[in-house]
Amino acid sequence: MATYDLHVTAADPARVATVLPGSGYTAMAPLLWYARGALHDLGWTIRTLEWTTAPSFDSARTAYAEVLGEDAPGDDTLHLVVAKSLGTLAMPLAVRLGLPGVWLTPLLTSEQAPDVQETAAELDENHLLIGGTADPLWDGELADGSDADVVEVDNADHSLEVPNDRAENLAIVEEVVSAIEEFALSFDED
Repeated sequence: MATYDLHVTAADPARVATVLPGSGYTAMAPLLWYARGALHDLGWTIRTLEWTTAPSFDSARTAYAEVLGEDAPGDDTLHLVVAKSLGTLAMPLAVRLGLPGVWLTPLLTSEQAPDVQETAAELDENHLLIGGTADPLWDGELADGSDADVVEVDNADHSLEVPNDRAENLAIVEEVVSAIEEFALSFDED
């Protein structure tokens, strides 16, 4: 059974973002690092899951049920999920709980995650799907068929990077983080 720690960076207790990294793409990696910083700069409290042992699909789902269910912020809190790769296994649960989400490189073609594919196809405007055209786990047609906001990055792989192109990769981080900021700000307009 995988284990994890949950780290909290406090700000507005009424707006909480829970960050669920991938198994190999930690919250210290560029997309999640800068997304967390951007959300915190906007005043969100940040809860970051950090794996202390390697997760399996089943143990990850169990951890997400704990973090988004019994250990979740209160009912009066706007609770945003920001998940990358393996973290997107939480998508079906988040939708059932009515939580908005930012889904980075979701597992849209994984045979081990048919529930993610089914859920992604039915997402509404309270969700943001982000993937790259060179990622074998991304399905641009499925994403575009949902009502979610979609950011598709040309030639980007599962890390949302273009091999051997540092300048392009920095531009991708900026594009993705800006999209996340804009998405988060849309909740302030409601």
